[in-house]
Amino acid sequence: MSVALAAAVTPRVIEIRPQAGSQEAFLSTPADIAVYGGAAGSGKTFALLLEALRHIHNPEFGAVIFRRTYPQITNEGGLWDTAAEIYPTCGGVARFSTLEYVFPSGAKVKFAHMQHETDRFAWDGSQITLLGYDQLEHFPERVFFYMLSRNRSACGVAPYVRATCNPDPDHWLRDFMRWWIDETTGLPIAERSGVIRWFVLRDDAPAWADTAEELQAQFGADCYPKSFTFIAGTVFDNPALLSKDPNYLSNLHALQRTDRERLLGGNWDARDHAGSFFSREWFEVVDAAPALESEIRYWDRAGTEAKPGRELSASWTAGVRMGRSERGLYYVRDVCRFQGSPMRVESTIKAVASQDGLYIRVGIEQDPGQAGKAEAEGQVRNLAGYDAKINAVREAKAIRVRGFSAQAEAGNVKLVRGAWNEAYLRELVNFDGTSTCVSDQVDASSGAFLLLTRVGLPMEIY
Repeated sequence: MSVALAAAVTPRVIEIRPQAGSQEAFLSTPADIAVYGGAAGSGKTFALLLEALRHIHNPEFGAVIFRRTYPQITNEGGLWDTAAEIYPTCGGVARFSTLEYVFPSGAKVKFAHMQHETDRFAWDGSQITLLGYDQLEHFPERVFFYMLSRNRSACGVAPYVRATCNPDPDHWLRDFMRWWIDETTGLPIAERSGVIRWFVLRDDAPAWADTAEELQAQFGADCYPKSFTFIAGTVFDNPALLSKDPNYLSNLHALQRTDRERLLGGNWDARDHAGSFFSREWFEVVDAAPALESEIRYWDRAGTEAKPGRELSASWTAGVRMGRSERGLYYVRDVCRFQGSPMRVESTIKAVASQDGLYIRVGIEQDPGQAGKAEAEGQVRNLAGYDAKINAVREAKAIRVRGFSAQAEAGNVKLVRGAWNEAYLRELVNFDGTSTCVSDQVDASSGAFLLLTRVGLPMEIY
C-alpha cells in the first residue's frame, strides 16, 4: 500500500516598498504636485510606478504616466519593462496594445506619450486622478499646466500630480523650483527638500507663499492655491541599484563634464560652454603612436571655397586620422584641414586616402536630407577600392562629441606631435556645443571615435 503525502507549500510573499530616504519622502508627501529626482539613478521611475499602486483597489481609479515619445515608454529597461517587474505581482494584467495595466478591481494605470504640444488636446474630456510625468524636463510648460485641467476625479481620491526629472538649466522647471535650488551652486538645498509651498498663477507666473492662507489673503479667497514640493535624490539614495550594479557609479563618473555635474551631482546650473568639453591638459602629445588594432580617417566635409580676406567665414573640410591601441587608448595621428571648392574637396580626400594606404578605413559623414545622402554616396564612389563607409548623422554635435570628450578627460586620448596640433587643440578647447561655433575638427574627431568604438558592427548608422 502506498501513501501519498501532500507537501505543504508556503505561499511566496513579495514585499514592495520604497527605499528609506528620498523615495519614501516622495511617496509620503501630501502635496498636490510633487517632483522627485534631479539626478540619474535615484530610483525615480520605480518610485513613480509605486505611487500608481496606491489606489488600485478603487475600481474607479485611473492613472496616466506620460513620457515625451513612444519609444521612451517601451525602450529596453524603461517605463514599460519596469512596470512588468512590479504590477503583475499586484494582480495587474498588461495590455500592450493600449499600453496599460488593469487590476482586479478594475483600476487602470496607462502609459502615454505627448510628443507635440498640440497632443494635449487629445486628452480633452479626460478625467485623470493621478497625472504622472516621467522626466518632466522633456515637457513644455504649456503642456504641463494645460493638463492640470484633466487632473480631476470622481472616484473619491483627490486628484494629484507626481513627476520625476533630471536637471536642465534652461527648462521652465529650473525657474519654477528656484526656492529649492541654491542660486550659488545650482545644487538642491538639502533642508528644503520635501518642504511644501503653495502657489497661484498670476499673469502666467507663479506667486509663492508658505501657506495657502497667505495667498488667499493677498489675492482673495477664490484664488485656489495649489501645493508643491521638490524632493531631491541622487544615485546615493538608491543603495539597491548600487548593490545590484556597482559599475553604474563608474558609468556616471565617465560622463562628459556637464552631464556628470547634472546626472551625478544634481546640478541645475551646469551647462555647456567653451572649455566644458575639452581642456588642453587632457591631451598628451607623443612622438609616435604604438601599433594600433584599428584605425580610420574620418572626414567632415565642406564645399565652401575661401575668398581672399574672407577665410574665417568659410567652412573647413577636416579629415582626422585616429586609431585605437590594444590598451584602449586613442591616438590622433594626423589632421588634414583645408578650404576649397567641392571639386578640390573630392580630389584631396582621394589623394589623402592614397597616402594613408588601403588598410586605413575611411569614414564619410552624411549630413541630414536627401542632398546629403547623394553627396556622401558620390564621395564613396570616388573612393572605389578603399574601405570607405558612410556615417549618417542623426544627433546634434554636442551630443555626438560627449563620448570622445569623456575619454579625453580620462587621459585616454593622445596626440602624435605635428604642425596641426595647435589649431586642433584651439578648436577643441573653444568648442561650446552650439551650432555656430567652429567645429569641423571636433565633428571629424567625434565621428572617428564613434566608428572606432563600433568595431565589428556595420559602419553605416541609419
